[in-house]
Amino acid sequence: MDYALSDEQRQIRDEVRRFAENEIAPIAGEYDREEKYPHDLIDTAAEMGMLGASIPVEYGGAGYSTLETALVIEELFAVDPGIGLCVSSTGFGSEAIREFGTDEQKEEYLTPLANGDAIMGAAISEPDTGSDVSSVSTRAEKEGDEWVIDGNKMWITNGSVGDFFVVLCKTDPDAEGRYNGFSQIIVEADRDGFTAEKITGKLGIRASDTAELLLDGVRVPEENLLGTRGAGFLQQMQFFDETRTGVAAQGVGIAKGALERALDYAKEREQFGRPIGDFQAIQHKLADMHTTTEAARQLTYKSAWSVENTDEQLTTLASMAKEYASKVAVDVADEAVQIHGGSGYVDDFDVERFYRDAKITQIYEGTSEIQKNVIARELLGKGF
Repeated sequence: MDYALSDEQRQIRDEVRRFAENEIAPIAGEYDREEKYPHDLIDTAAEMGMLGASIPVEYGGAGYSTLETALVIEELFAVDPGIGLCVSSTGFGSEAIREFGTDEQKEEYLTPLANGDAIMGAAISEPDTGSDVSSVSTRAEKEGDEWVIDGNKMWITNGSVGDFFVVLCKTDPDAEGRYNGFSQIIVEADRDGFTAEKITGKLGIRASDTAELLLDGVRVPEENLLGTRGAGFLQQMQFFDETRTGVAAQGVGIAKGALERALDYAKEREQFGRPIGDFQAIQHKLADMHTTTEAARQLTYKSAWSVENTDEQLTTLASMAKEYASKVAVDVADEAVQIHGGSGYVDDFDVERFYRDAKITQIYEGTSEIQKNVIARELLGKGF
């Protein structure tokens, strides 16, 4: 096993960090406070080739590996998690099109994502359905050569700014088996009956758009079906190893950013006539923060490397990386605020924002409790 970074990967990492520091850092506080989506910055990111990291080259993307995509995510989140999520999630859900789409679907939907002409999302969760994906109640019925979709989706990233979504629906309610009868269907936001209501008042990642989607008799052509009818749930499960590794990279980025700011503050802030970094209590905090961040990074990189290189313990690795890195993000951000003292409790300093942003990594793409269930299930060979 070798997941040491190549020169090219280091170059990718450094280029993304420069972009984030030059373009994201100056506006991060403003967009967090105003809870607004950075459309202009997304245009800039597209011009600089920062979108479509995992989209294949033939469709205009960078064609990065999971490890390289993790590097991009880590550096974006180390500067600002909210806008970092905006940049890294313009193609959220595109893995389903990449894996199961027809050539026509890939050309129609992946290409505009890569060049910045479109934003998409994945519509899975519902008001009454979060961790239990198999309880999705949104229905899609076939009428002639169209699908008619009715339902309600909740907590959808890019929900009110997206141009189209991959929607998980129940298409065969009489299918035998708890995990059968679901399908993934592409739904464009400009269809009649489609409504998005932006969710505000979030604890963190406020620049990132989150919305509730209402689908009231939305009609789409039959060719918008993605992959095999009735196999949507099983198709969706295949991507969690990749997407959960991505959230682990978010956690590593948040921890890295919080640690960097705490370290700088410890060198500059003076008490009792010397920098607070001279005190052993602060030194121990910084040492622990650095150690756990590096441990989370190595686990995340191993998970990312394994996506392309081995199937051995892949699901276990992805869940371990996601659960551990998200915990480290919360803990390191907490300690960063503590090191800042009263200054860390106001938004004059970035650690206040990192502290709020960190929590979501323990919730979306499967809560920490679900990750522990997955790890135990894989160890015991239980299957889902």
